[in-house]
Amino acid sequence: MEYNDIVMKNSADQSRQPSPEHFFNTVTAYHQTAVIKGAIELDLFTAIAEGNTTVEALAAKCKASERGMRIICDFLTIMGFLTKTNEIYNLTEDSALFLNRLSPAYAGGTIEFLLSPLIVDSFKDIAAAVRKGGTVVSQEGTISHENPVWSHFARAMSPIQIMPAQLMANLVQVESGRPVKLLDLAAGHGIFGISFAQRYPNLEIVALDWAPVLEVAKENAQKFGVSDRFTTMPGSAFEVDFGSGYDIILLTNFLHHFDQGTNIKLLTRIHAALNTQGRAATLDFIPNEDRVTPPFAAAFSMTMLASTPAGDAYTFAEYEKMFSQAGFSRSEIHSLTPSPQRLVISYY
Repeated sequence: MEYNDIVMKNSADQSRQPSPEHFFNTVTAYHQTAVIKGAIELDLFTAIAEGNTTVEALAAKCKASERGMRIICDFLTIMGFLTKTNEIYNLTEDSALFLNRLSPAYAGGTIEFLLSPLIVDSFKDIAAAVRKGGTVVSQEGTISHENPVWSHFARAMSPIQIMPAQLMANLVQVESGRPVKLLDLAAGHGIFGISFAQRYPNLEIVALDWAPVLEVAKENAQKFGVSDRFTTMPGSAFEVDFGSGYDIILLTNFLHHFDQGTNIKLLTRIHAALNTQGRAATLDFIPNEDRVTPPFAAAFSMTMLASTPAGDAYTFAEYEKMFSQAGFSRSEIHSLTPSPQRLVISYY
C-alpha cells in the first residue's frame, strides 16, 4: 500500500494520522538512557534537591558548562524527570524519591547493574536471540556460575527493594509465640528476609546465595539490626541441601531466570524442605494472561529472552501449574501496589 493510500484510509480518523514520530522516538531511545546516566553521574538531581534550581547554580554545583546544563535540564524536563517554570527547575515527585542521592529510596546506583556490559550487550542482537530463543551473549548469560554481576546487583538494588519487601512481610503473616524459620533463596542483598525479621522478632533467617553476594546481605543484616538472627548458606540453589523444617521460603525475582521444567524440579525440593504448614512466597514480574498487560511486567519477558537461555515472565496460571506439579496444594496471587511486581503465596 502506497503512503498516500494509507493517509486516505485513515483520513476519517482525524484524531490519529499516520506519523513516523513513534518509530523515531523508539529508535533513538538510547539518547534517553545516556541522558539519565549522565544526569546521575553529574549528581544533578541531588543538586536540585539541595536548592540549586537555576542553570547558573546547577552549572557551578555540578562543575559543568551553563550551555550543557541548560540543554540537559530541558531534555530531562521533556522526559518527565524535572519541571520547569520561569527558568527554575525542580524535581518531580518520583525524581525526589528515587534520584536524590540523599533519599533512602535512591535508585541511581542501579545503573551499575542495569547498564553493565553484560546486560547492555545482551540487547545488541535481538534478532539473533529471537532466532535462537535465548541469550546469545554467552552460553548461560546472567545465570552463569558465581557471575560477579550479582554482587553489583545486590548493592545497587537494596534501597529500592525495601518498600516491596515490607509490603511482602505484611502480607505473609507469621505466627507469634514460637520460633519461625525462613529460607531466603537466592537472597542477594537479603532485604526481603531482613524485612521479615524486622517485623517478626521470633523469626530466624537462612540466606542462600553465592558467597560473594552473601557478603552484601550480611552487611545489610548488620545495618538493620537482625544479624543475631541471620545465618548464611553459600552455594547454588540447585545444588545446596536446604535442610528441612522451614515455615517460609522466599523466592524473590528468581524463577523467571529458568524454564518451567527446571523450576518444577527446584520447587519440588523446596516443597520437601517446608513443614506441613509451610508456605513459599514468590515475588516476580507477573503479566496478565494476555502477556501484554500490565506493560512493565509483560515487557520483562524480553529481558529474559536477551539475558538468559530459557527464562520468561510467567503468568499466574503458569506459576499455579508449576507449584501444583511440585506438590503444593494451592497458590494465590496478591498485588503489591505501587510496586510493579506481584506476590504468589503457595501452600504446602
